[in-house]
Amino acid sequence: MTQQPPPATAQDHDAEPVPFVYRNTLPARVSFAMPAGRAVLDEAERCGAGRVLVASGRSLARMADGPLQQVEHALGKRHAGTIATMRGHTPREDVLAIAEAMRRTRADLLVAVGGGSVIDGCKAALMCQWMDVRDVAAMDALLDPAAISPPANPVRLVSVSTTLSAAEFTAVAGVTEMTARAKQVFAHELLVARTAILDAAATRLTPMDLLLSTGMRSVDHAIEAFCSPRANPMTDFHALEGLRLLHDGLRAIRTHPGRSGPRAQAQLGMWQAISALSTGAGSGASHGIGYAIGATFDVAHGHTSCVMLPAVLRWNASVNEARQQRLSAAMGCPAVPADVLVAELVASLGLPGRLRDLGIGRGDFQEIARRSLGYAPVQANPRPIRREADVLEILELAL
Repeated sequence: MTQQPPPATAQDHDAEPVPFVYRNTLPARVSFAMPAGRAVLDEAERCGAGRVLVASGRSLARMADGPLQQVEHALGKRHAGTIATMRGHTPREDVLAIAEAMRRTRADLLVAVGGGSVIDGCKAALMCQWMDVRDVAAMDALLDPAAISPPANPVRLVSVSTTLSAAEFTAVAGVTEMTARAKQVFAHELLVARTAILDAAATRLTPMDLLLSTGMRSVDHAIEAFCSPRANPMTDFHALEGLRLLHDGLRAIRTHPGRSGPRAQAQLGMWQAISALSTGAGSGASHGIGYAIGATFDVAHGHTSCVMLPAVLRWNASVNEARQQRLSAAMGCPAVPADVLVAELVASLGLPGRLRDLGIGRGDFQEIARRSLGYAPVQANPRPIRREADVLEILELAL
């Protein structure tokens, strides 16, 4: 197989410029290191919102004084209500419940407090509210971005992140169609949070496994964006800096869980990593196979990244070894293969590193391979994946 040359970067002084388009679909504003409650109130005042609906998940709703309660308290009379029913993997039914709550409360601003499932659910709920979609089957029409026509002054999203998933930085929402157990992508440029609020204190009550595994999801964002055939010099800058910040920050969170500095560092890394992914580079097979595993077996995407990313790197090395060496350098060990360093990072964080750790064995591989080929990131992998047999090879490496 012919190895493709890597995209030109700042180090390629003699290379001809490589044409590329940088799509800036990131939030218009990011509030960093400001208390979440104060930041949400500031945003409500700035955009003139008087009826703010807050959406979250059940675990945050059960806390006595967590980030959800702090946001509710800070909003005061602007707080129109809270819906805290979102489940993992963002079922369509839960998306519709948020949209209905928006109508019932006549919300003029939606605030998501939580991780990727909640934030993606809120993004999809915006579409349902804009287009007056009220049942599961009718959501099919929203899968075509060209069919979305928001009103003149659409309700928008503000996010308060409690994990490191970075969902608030993208204009897409991953939603699960529960009957088929299939992850589907809804997209529109106005789905991205108008303001993303990154407050390290909002992550303090997040279970350590969840925080670190979503951090590994962001490592996956950085690495797959850097290895993408669509990578360019700007996405390379984002990806390598994001990987460096995450690699060091996640280890420091595990070692010093009470310190804010490492959490803030990981949030900056998350921001950089997703910037690489969402401004033009895109992802690859670790993401795509992870979608199939997550939706089929109810495995969190952070855990799918832990087990699939090293295997995909190893499988891809025959076509992008030089790129992977630069990943190793960003992780501080340029002479060690990137797949080994990622596996070591996963182990150091106490996270599952093999498919068998997730209760998945060879008997499940054929179904995973069949489903994986339907996901666009698998088709965009740097080493082409053309057959189920290719996916099976990767799954064997991850077993």
